[in-house]
Amino acid sequence: MRKLLVLLLLIPILTTAQKKEITLDDIYKKGTFRGEFVRADFGETDSNPEIKTDDLKDENGKSFGRADDMIFGKNPNAVILKKGVEQIYRRSSKSYIYLYEPNTKTLTKLGKDKALHPSFSPDGKKIAYVMNNNLYVYDIASKKTKAITTDGKWNFVINGNCDWVYEEEFEFTQAYDWSPKGNYIAFYRFDESKVKEYEFTLFNNEYNKQYSYKYPKAGEDNSKVDIYIYNVASGKKVKAQYEQGDIYIPRIKWTQDDNSLVVYWMNRHQDDLKLLLTNAKTGTSNLLYQEKNKYFVEINDDWWFLKDGKNYLFASEMSGYRQLYLYGLDGKNKIQLTKGNFDITDINGVDEKNGLIYYTVAYPRPMDRNLFVTNFEGSKTAQLTQGESWHRITLNDEFTKFYDFNSDINTPQTVTLNTIVSKGNFYGASLEKTVNESSKLKAKIDEYGFGKVEFIRVPNTKGDTLNGWMLKPANFDANKKYPVLFCNYGGPGSQQVANRFGAASTWHQLLAQRGFIVVSIDNTGTGFRGEEFKKKTYLQLGKYEIEDQIDAAKYLATKSFVDKNKIGHWGWSFGGFMSALAITKGNDIFSGAISVAPVTNWRFYDNIYTERYMRTPKENASGYDDNSPINFTDRIKGKYLLIHGTADDNVHFQNSVQMVKALVKSNIDFQSAYYPDKNHGISGMADNTTYHLWNKMTNWVLDNLGNENTKK
Repeated sequence: MRKLLVLLLLIPILTTAQKKEITLDDIYKKGTFRGEFVRADFGETDSNPEIKTDDLKDENGKSFGRADDMIFGKNPNAVILKKGVEQIYRRSSKSYIYLYEPNTKTLTKLGKDKALHPSFSPDGKKIAYVMNNNLYVYDIASKKTKAITTDGKWNFVINGNCDWVYEEEFEFTQAYDWSPKGNYIAFYRFDESKVKEYEFTLFNNEYNKQYSYKYPKAGEDNSKVDIYIYNVASGKKVKAQYEQGDIYIPRIKWTQDDNSLVVYWMNRHQDDLKLLLTNAKTGTSNLLYQEKNKYFVEINDDWWFLKDGKNYLFASEMSGYRQLYLYGLDGKNKIQLTKGNFDITDINGVDEKNGLIYYTVAYPRPMDRNLFVTNFEGSKTAQLTQGESWHRITLNDEFTKFYDFNSDINTPQTVTLNTIVSKGNFYGASLEKTVNESSKLKAKIDEYGFGKVEFIRVPNTKGDTLNGWMLKPANFDANKKYPVLFCNYGGPGSQQVANRFGAASTWHQLLAQRGFIVVSIDNTGTGFRGEEFKKKTYLQLGKYEIEDQIDAAKYLATKSFVDKNKIGHWGWSFGGFMSALAITKGNDIFSGAISVAPVTNWRFYDNIYTERYMRTPKENASGYDDNSPINFTDRIKGKYLLIHGTADDNVHFQNSVQMVKALVKSNIDFQSAYYPDKNHGISGMADNTTYHLWNKMTNWVLDNLGNENTKK
């Protein structure tokens, strides 16, 4: 009886200590661990009028319903409405576009087909848009549409919109821009006629459907790109003058002068960038800026042509780290505003009135983020947020306040509103109020017993120390041996070892609950440790990266609590490429790998990305062949799972097909899964794709990498 009483008394304690098990339903169906959305609200009044569209009638007299999106300009009596938005590629979408005039309740459809990139002129009196590869301008007062171009044709000529490879690798899709006063429209014309087509099947009916588009692979021809400047008043256009040939135009930007366009010119090797100051009337140009690099020049949007009309501000790696510079348009004034052995990651705001720039730095460690401010002379700098954590910042328009979304790898975000104040002889920040502390998510984390992630430092055989994180199993016992799963991306300039909540995902926590050690290592070539660490992989993409993963796995295998016979590697895209190398080149340490949508030979990938790091296959054949996993399948000794979407427009299904051919030729047993009509993201809630994919990978990990200390 006494023993029974003691047992009964212990039951409440045991029940209290028991934590819930994370399930795939929690993650991918129920949204159990979804964080609270907090909007950066500075109490500013929305100047845009409230628009109700439910009572409107479309061109056929049918109810218009709710608009998918609204675009406002300076004209209070003109709103662009989007209806029927259809995604094209990663950054592009098209829709039916309408002009709605609230004063008269008039709804006008612009163009008969779906269009892209509708935008108001600076004065709000005109609308430009792209339809069927041609650029149009609509005059609101006269209700007339004018075709700026007429030669647009699918897979031949594109006007005002990017081709596939520019959209993906130069990271923009609207390929036209109004001048500051709206007198001109500068636009791209892509001649794709010499670019080879890639084709895949959509399995959507009895006879399927072939989708064909222009995709330039490594070493192949690109589109010929011309920049035109269209005079809105006269209807005439001139061509921007620059050196032709095998080149790229990764950006165009207007200065504050309505007659001055900056054309960014870059050679095919991407190691020579020129900014050409171009006259809008004549198309003639002068060299404004040039930057060369022994590896490649990073192109980005961090360029500001200031309102004083005399200076421009930009970010560059020319010092070995990404820093800020202020140059004069006349070429006389050149100031490096920031200095230090750290990388600037984001430009949060440019306060031209007070001559200040706000920016985020990977500091004090590469995995942290903090907000800084520097003046335009580079003479004064202040750190506005503190600590080893991740600060994501949103500034108000007046640069007097900012929202700080602050988290670390184990702690969900706390959102605060802060005031920028004069402090000493410069600036500081003071807390105004705490807006949200993620209390609901924190309660769920406690309820489900999330494990604590720890940062680790791992030596490689080259003398470098690699940053990583480790998540140990629930109820970790140092006397037991646990399997390890490496979760890796590892591509150029990327970062997975980040001190923010979510860097170690809920899926990682699920695996840890079931007895796995989950590890992520940022290998050579990843970002925010300076230019040399990032660009060391030049011409040998995959070589040093996988050697680091192998070194890290061997290092962990020496730990008494690691089962050295159960070390796996998982990755997606570039990470899938790494996993394929892990199971081939790393066959003596990795016993299993999952490759999702992997590149298996860089000859199959697009030329802008691939050649930036590898040059062409003709110039660097060994760099391609020596690091392609399809050439090393005969080394595989462990388990391998290969997954791909058949409609992947980015990393083509071809990569996995060629990998399968090599596996079969080497007589290697493997498992594979393909997802019909799915792109690079392989997602879908309505058709259960997302859940099915993660369920498949989870079961595979448990079945093939688990041991006596894991739960299935």
